[in-house]
This record gives sequence, structure tokens and C-alpha cells, in this order.
Amino acid sequence: MNVRNSNTQNCENRTDRDLSRQWKSIDWNKIRSNVNRLQTRIAKATHELKWNLVKRLQYLLTNSYSCKALAVRTVTQNLGSRTPGIDGVLWLLPHQKMQAVLGITHRKYTSQPLKRIFIPKPGKKTKRPLSIPTMYDRAMQALYALALQPVAETRADKRSFGFRLYRSAQDAAQYAFICLHNPKSALWILEGDIKGCFDNISHEWLKENVQMEQSVLSQFLKSGYVFEQNLYHTDKGTPQGGIISPILSNMTLDGIECLLGAQYPDMQVHFNRYADDFLVTAPSKEVAEDIRERIQVFLAERGLELSESKTLITHINDGFDFLGWSFRKYGGILLVKPSKDSIKKITEKVSKIIHKAAAWTQENLIKALNPVITGWANYHRNVVAKETFHRLDSIIWGMLWRWAKRRHPKKGRKWIVRRYWHSEGARNWVFKDEASKLVLFSDTKIRRHGMVKLDKNPYLDMDYFLERLGRVRKHTPGIQTRLSYFAYRRPKYGL
Repeated sequence: MNVRNSNTQNCENRTDRDLSRQWKSIDWNKIRSNVNRLQTRIAKATHELKWNLVKRLQYLLTNSYSCKALAVRTVTQNLGSRTPGIDGVLWLLPHQKMQAVLGITHRKYTSQPLKRIFIPKPGKKTKRPLSIPTMYDRAMQALYALALQPVAETRADKRSFGFRLYRSAQDAAQYAFICLHNPKSALWILEGDIKGCFDNISHEWLKENVQMEQSVLSQFLKSGYVFEQNLYHTDKGTPQGGIISPILSNMTLDGIECLLGAQYPDMQVHFNRYADDFLVTAPSKEVAEDIRERIQVFLAERGLELSESKTLITHINDGFDFLGWSFRKYGGILLVKPSKDSIKKITEKVSKIIHKAAAWTQENLIKALNPVITGWANYHRNVVAKETFHRLDSIIWGMLWRWAKRRHPKKGRKWIVRRYWHSEGARNWVFKDEASKLVLFSDTKIRRHGMVKLDKNPYLDMDYFLERLGRVRKHTPGIQTRLSYFAYRRPKYGL
């Protein structure tokens, strides 16, 4: 055969084409169904405390083709899929993904050091560390996370809402409202924050209490990290940025609710946790102080401690902030509003976008602002936010007016109005062009959030979560559920 007349591309041989074809032909519905079937069995065995069966099923799942394929797909489709680890390797092409599926194994597995970078904390000048694993290590973490998550979900505290399947910050806020809105509810609140939760968890405690293969867990924990070409060993904590880290941190903190329930029965003591932030209601300040000491002891066994500056005891009439909302009683009536800090952050974010858009077209500015406005409004749509939405609309109108004046300093006001604002229905000040229109905060309707049933398990009570999702989608505009494909299929396929 004359090589010069060959149709085979130089960058791709026949093996790569076969692998690409194999990857593209995968039936993902069948893959998810296979994974979910084993995850459900793991959850049932965990519920029945059959730990030997749990171990065998986890081994079966992590060695299955379906689980490996789903793990690789998970790490190649998330937002960090184009950020390489310390080895600079990325899995972007179909044949690379298929090679990863066929090559991933726990045998003789040795994790590589993580690449450490520092990213700014939202709304603050300080930075927090972020560790970036290699693609292979990410896939291994995703693989074992799929096997560990049914155990974590089944054993989790009922009132834990962060990094949980089908639970959200809105569920945590609604539960806080239920515990505090009654005139006879507890008046004191312990606001807790755990100092450096991800960075300080005891490795020994994790190895003794986490139900997964110990050799692999040790590799995840002891991988170390590289910063400025120096290798640093890790003897505590889970890496921030690792797929399995949120599950490990949740398993570490599970148990506080049972501890408080046993120590303070029938005393208006209610526990509410989202990730490493938590609330505990108490009938008096003395009880709240005693609860703080008991939680300190609980955390010390796991290598953790409370942050002195962020752990506060507050009276409900003085109010407190939790997950971006302000909880406070006014004349005995509890109101939950967007917090001042949250309003300040969204105002600054919109201001930066508009300032950056000095030379942008109106269409590009609208495309940049709409996701930010819609996302913030959807997050706060379940609280008392109508007045806040209108106030933010007024603030942004002023910003857009100054933006338009800067673009046309020699034009009059009427010309600018005709150029950028138009009438639509009963509204006369609609910032739009021929292709797009700016959404308003006040376009989002206020709707009470229906809290998830606390005793339901996404692996054992699949029908409940599918029915609940159907109700949410029925009452939520399509534009707000367009990106929820994987969330919609999670209880059915165990994503």
C-alpha cells in the first residue's frame, strides 16, 4: 500500500478510531441504571447494618465497567475538566476517555501529588487553597464516591443539607424557619462554623470509620500537594477540590444531631447543618453555651475545632445570618430576608460587569447580566425578598443609565432613552435590543419552598423524589429548570 495515498490521518491511528467509536456507542441510560441498581443494594445493606455485604457490593461496583465509565464521564464533563493536574494530562478526546475507562484500576494504585493554587474567597480579600488532582486521580475519586455515597446518604444526619442528594440551602432555611417562627419557639441560637474543616480532619478517624477500601482511602489522604515546585506532605485533612472530599467531610460531621437529641430531649434544641456551617436552637443562653462545649468535644475527636470568631450565640430578636439570609423576629414575627452582605455582593458583582462592559454592545451586556440576575433571584425567591428585588432593580437601572451616558457623552437624554430603553406591554422602561432583553429581579415570583421529607433516602425512596421533582418543575418556569437534566435523573439513575 502506498502510504502517501492512505486516508488514515496522521494524528489518529486505527486503535484510536475504534476506541472513539466504542465511547460514542455507550448507552448511558443503561450505564446509569446498572450503577444505580448496585447503589440501591448498598444502601439497603447499610440500612440493615450488613457491613460485610456492603463491602462486597462496593467491590463489585468499583470493579464494574459501568461504574468506571460513569466515573470517567463525570470528571470529563464538569467545569474543571479542562484544568490539568500536576502531570498536565487532560482527557478531551473520545479515545482518551475510553482508554481511561479500560485502564482505571485500584490494583497497585498510587495517587500523584495535587497541584495547589489559591483562589479568592467570594467578597473577601483573603484567599483559600484549592488542590487539583490529576485526571486519573479524579476518576478514581469519582469511582469510589459512587460506591461510598449510598452509605453516606443512609447514615447521614436527617437535618444535614449540604452536599447531599436532592437537598439544598433552601431546605436548610425552611427548616430553620419551622424551628423558630412559632411565638413559643426557642429564643437563642448557636451559630457554628468549623475552622478549616476540609484541611484538619483526622486521617486516623477517617480510616477507622469510613466504609471504603483502606488502601485507596490512604492514597487519597496522603497524596500531598505541590506548591511553587515544592512538595508538601499531608498528615491531616481532605483536599479541597477533590470529588470525594464533601462526602468524607459530611461523614465526619454526622452524629452531632444524635448527640444533642440524646442529651437534650424535649428542650427545644434543634440542629441544622449545611456543610460546615450549622445552627442549634436553645431555650436559654446557658443551654446554648453547654451545647457549644459538647460540640467542641465531639469535633476534637475528629481533629476539628470551632472557629472562635464565627461561632456566636445570638438572640432571635437581634437576628443572625445563615447561608445568605437574615433571620430575625420583628414584634414576634420571624422574617427571613436576603442578608445585607448578600445584597452587597450581588450589587458589587453587577457593578463590576457593567464597568467592564464600557465598550460592549448592549446585547453582550444583557447576555452577561441575565444569568447573574436570574441565579441570585432564584436563590432568594423563597424568602421575603419582593422589596429587595425592586430595590435592586432600581439600583441596576441607575448603573445602566450611567453606562449609557458614558458611551454617548454628547447625546441628550431623550436620544439615550430611545436608543436603549423601549416599551413592552404596560412597561415603558425595558432595557433591550432586537435580540435580547434584560431580566429584572422583580420578574421572579416569590414562592414558598416545600421542604424535603427528612426521613427519605434518594436510593430507597426513588418514587418520592421523582414525584417531588415533578411538582417543582410544574411550578417553576422552564428557563429556571433548563439545566437540571442530571439533577432530574439522579434519583432514577444514581448520578
